[in-house]
Amino acid sequence: MTKPPSKSRPTWKDVKAKLARFDHAGLLSLVADLYTAHKDNRTFLHARLGLIEDVLKSYKETIDRWLWPDVWKNQDTSVAKAKQAISEYKKAVGDPAGLAELMVFFCERAAGFCKEFGSDDESYLAALVRVFEQAAGAVRALPDDCQDALIARLDQVRLTSESLSYGVAEEMDSILADYSA
Repeated sequence: MTKPPSKSRPTWKDVKAKLARFDHAGLLSLVADLYTAHKDNRTFLHARLGLIEDVLKSYKETIDRWLWPDVWKNQDTSVAKAKQAISEYKKAVGDPAGLAELMVFFCERAAGFCKEFGSDDESYLAALVRVFEQAAGAVRALPDDCQDALIARLDQVRLTSESLSYGVAEEMDSILADYSA
């Protein structure tokens, strides 16, 4: 058995040095262990390696679960967990069009949930506006032929948000005006 490093927190440099000693079979075995250890690892590998037809599906399911929970089952919302799905997609695939799609979907689900159930959670609504702004920026960075449908969906989110408090729709108006200029 090898002596553990004296550092209290190993870094990527430490891991990389250990991995450099692995042979092909050892690396495959390690990846197999990671694959079976957690669902998120499987999702990451499937997305990164292009093994699933609809790469966005599992990420959208996570966003949907945490932004529009089943209120009859007393499920909670979690903006952090929904945003984590976007971050995980970015690490696994990083396709700009996919990122924009997930951000727009995030906004649709968050605004829809608030309208449907009357949520007045200021931090939830602030996160909606932040992601809306990020989505608008991500959409504008896409090729022109990819923008129209996503901008139309963001505009629909803005319309859905008109009944929400804290000036959410007004902020969205300003964001869309900034990105259309």
